[in-house]
Amino acid sequence: MTTRPGFDWPQLMRLGFTKLGLRPAEFWALTPNELMVMLGQEAHGAPSMRARLDELLAQYPDDPPAHEGEI
Repeated sequence: MTTRPGFDWPQLMRLGFTKLGLRPAEFWALTPNELMVMLGQEAHGAPSMRARLDELLAQYPDDPPAHEGEI
């Protein structure tokens, strides 16, 4: 069985409630990045997908119609 990387929610909740003194509503209102910053860990944003999109557009360009008005 392969485990996928993810968040250890029980541990994060424990840290949020005990170390940070958050109430449940406050904890769940945070984004994962905000929580990581509050816990003193570097936040990682979502990977930029623009570079990959540009690669795909270069690889598979949309061909313009051969003649105006033709599809």
